[in-house]
Amino acid sequence: MRRFLDSLYLVSGGLAAIFTVGVLVAVVMSIATRQLGVHIGGLDAYAGYSMAAAGFLALAHTFKSGEHIRVTLLLSALPGKGSLRLDIFALLVACVIAANLCWFSGKLVLDSYAYNDISTSDDATPLWIPQVAMAVGTFIFFIAVVDETIRRCKGIPETKHAEETHYE
Repeated sequence: MRRFLDSLYLVSGGLAAIFTVGVLVAVVMSIATRQLGVHIGGLDAYAGYSMAAAGFLALAHTFKSGEHIRVTLLLSALPGKGSLRLDIFALLVACVIAANLCWFSGKLVLDSYAYNDISTSDDATPLWIPQVAMAVGTFIFFIAVVDETIRRCKGIPETKHAEETHYE
């Protein structure tokens, strides 16, 4: 299971990187076609869709790599058990927030599909298509937060450290 979850987070990060390149391609194409006097409708919208997909798909990989911004001043000031308890509490709160984000992202996709929402830009893309990346990204992030919470409750420290943790 550990290998599968780590692979899931890595694939999610890889997809985020691909969508980041998609932002670059869309922006460069937009600039180039504008200079050539050619209009390709929707390039700005696709740059935005790619940016949103990259941001949401990167959440889990970034979290599991220990790269999310954390305020460790209080954690480092507490003794080992107090620090661990506060960290577990913070992870439980993160589980609730990630679950809500996941739920409402999925609901947004379903609502956009049901109401046949389309983009207001030139491309007229059905909005559920780019929103799927957001829903998938938040779902994988939720899995990552639950995974880390379970690991921490079992006393397993973070696998990768962006900042120092002080558990005893």
